[in-house]
Amino acid sequence: MGGHVKVATVGDIPPGKAMSVEVGGEEVALFNLEGTYYAIGDVCTHAGGPLSDGELEGEEVTCPWHGSRFNVCTGEVLSPPAPKGVKSYSVKVEGDDILISPG
Repeated sequence: MGGHVKVATVGDIPPGKAMSVEVGGEEVALFNLEGTYYAIGDVCTHAGGPLSDGELEGEEVTCPWHGSRFNVCTGEVLSPPAPKGVKSYSVKVEGDDILISPG
């Protein structure tokens, strides 16, 4: 799949919050860090917890199930029990539309 697909508008996600969206059949967590948007895989690599429901602090999100922490800009795992990071997605904002690349 090429290009970016619209998943939300800027009014859908307040600063410091996240939402779950589907992109190319994958669950993606979309974060608003003070007006800059980042997207990573929404499924924790430890036990499948929804990262979009986790607590966001700065550039880190904590999985609500077992406390693994991930960098929302890169998808890198920052603390166990998650064994590895999650995929990071390219995000663009065009006007009020938020678009994510499925590739």
